[in-house]
Amino acid sequence: MSSEAVDRSVSLTAQALREVAHLDWSVPAAGLEWSCYDTAVHVASDFTGYATQLTGRSTSGYAPFDISADPGTTPDGLIQVIEATGGLLSAAVAVTDPAVRAWHPYGFAGPDGFAAMGVVETLLHTHDILGGLGVTGWEPDADLCEQVLDRLFPQVPRDLAAPWPTLLWATGRGALPGLPRRTAWRWYAEPVTAERVVLCEISPLVAGDLQGDGTGGFAWAEDGPGEGTRFASGMVAKAREEGTFRPGWGAYAIVRTQDRRAIGGIGFHGAPDAEGNAEVGYDLVPSARGNGYVTEALKGLVSWAFAQPGVTALHARVDADNAPSHAVLLRAGFERTGSTEDGGARYSLRAAAQ
Repeated sequence: MSSEAVDRSVSLTAQALREVAHLDWSVPAAGLEWSCYDTAVHVASDFTGYATQLTGRSTSGYAPFDISADPGTTPDGLIQVIEATGGLLSAAVAVTDPAVRAWHPYGFAGPDGFAAMGVVETLLHTHDILGGLGVTGWEPDADLCEQVLDRLFPQVPRDLAAPWPTLLWATGRGALPGLPRRTAWRWYAEPVTAERVVLCEISPLVAGDLQGDGTGGFAWAEDGPGEGTRFASGMVAKAREEGTFRPGWGAYAIVRTQDRRAIGGIGFHGAPDAEGNAEVGYDLVPSARGNGYVTEALKGLVSWAFAQPGVTALHARVDADNAPSHAVLLRAGFERTGSTEDGGARYSLRAAAQ
């Protein structure tokens, strides 16, 4: 996504909000705890924050500042602030080298990623403000919504509705045919990609939902999620509670790119130890087995892991009678290195072998 997409979204937002600038913006925005006034300030804060992530090349956290509107600022004034700060983000996106990456809680991103985040923030919060003011039926350009879905929501199916209602479902603001309203969701600034699958991190934000009876915000194949994926999600939630969770070193959902359905889980049992060793595991729904998906997912996970500093080796344990899993590890380049106490096998892959 480009600066032009940011400009277009800001223009649509300003046009829609000026039509309701005469109303009382102290009322709650639809579905939010913020008022319409505070939601507009939040949009401007996001624009500024995203711009400075790019200009500051942040590698951990946001720059320690925030913005606020002067006391007594009217809705017309807030719209001016949105336009001005949206211009800052647009300019930052336009001049930043595409190879630059900066920190965001949902993954490191380049200028295209921060452009997409800015677009999704302004479109969704315009919807929230208008809804709080009693205005329904507003719909932005379908191509903007499609670009946002393509860039930030690789796990969201596209065959059930038009882009705008799909984006509303993806962000917990509506239902789709056969898919209830999401109670947990996130976007993916830089997912791990493989051949026919994409790996979307099961972060603490959605792990608790998936650990129980929820979907974690994913559209699952009819026989998913599996118990292994739910268990791994519980490990993520527990690590967050204990303060040991490290982004990237937990569980991921395996999403089939053909139909954007989640078909399993894969990931790490924890962050690497002091010597750079980490253990991997995976779980695939029965209907997706035998097609090579988990091998592709494991290869993608391996490539990601060995691109991280200090990682020296990956390990796995497999039950003796799980022939398909033995084959997956061998195809992914692992070597059998020993046996487990219960008669299973140990496998390892060292960074030097990559």
